[in-house]
Amino acid sequence: MVLGLLAVGLLLGGYTYLSHRQHIENPEDTTIPSWSQLKEGVVKAVQPHPRSGERWVVVDSKATLSRLFLGLLCGVLGAVFLGILMGCSATVEALLVPPLSLFAQVPPTAMLAVFFVLVGTDTEMYVAMIAFGVLPTLAQTVHLSVRDVPEELLYKAYTLGASHAEVVWNVIVRHMLPKLIDAVRLQFGPAMVFLIAAEMVVGDVGFGYRIRLLSRLLDMGVVYPYLFYLMMFGFLMNVGMKQLQRLVCRWHDGGRRSS
Repeated sequence: MVLGLLAVGLLLGGYTYLSHRQHIENPEDTTIPSWSQLKEGVVKAVQPHPRSGERWVVVDSKATLSRLFLGLLCGVLGAVFLGILMGCSATVEALLVPPLSLFAQVPPTAMLAVFFVLVGTDTEMYVAMIAFGVLPTLAQTVHLSVRDVPEELLYKAYTLGASHAEVVWNVIVRHMLPKLIDAVRLQFGPAMVFLIAAEMVVGDVGFGYRIRLLSRLLDMGVVYPYLFYLMMFGFLMNVGMKQLQRLVCRWHDGGRRSS
């Protein structure tokens, strides 16, 4: 804890020194804004714009986060469906594992042109790109988790008279759920990268669009607070997913602690 606070203090001190040195050479510099310039940038982002009346941080948050969560939702649902199918059926496994392994190696940002042609540049494009980016990896994670279910658990469930659907829901899903939550938690960062990159290219609203626009104007007093906002969002989502795993998968947390 102390070392972490020390590292943050050193980082802030280093930034203050660089900003001070830059402003000695050029008092009007905005590439490394001073703390007062950063404060002005925060005010500019949260106050209504004089012409449009919109609060930048509000409209950009709505656009980016709605695209992010919708894309992740589609990707996760598709991954769970395909992963369970592959884990429960050798035929489906042989059919889907090779193409999913190949698609997992394709950077979604490299396929921007393909998404433009297939789904246009509206919300559907962002959702499709995020879903394509996370689905192959998540589907393989679910598939391997299903394969890791101990056979004795399956035999006991069937011996007690459970149907196929009950085995899937009460045994397989419960076994793979903690790993799924962990995998989704780790996909927030890549999904945000895909989304910000797409917004920088074709967006007319969102964090990527705003960062690109203000970077061209060298208005880093707003860009840096936006980056801090994204950093804190990622941190809170990471903590939130861990708490969700502890809350929903108590058996997993207890087993991990006992080991």
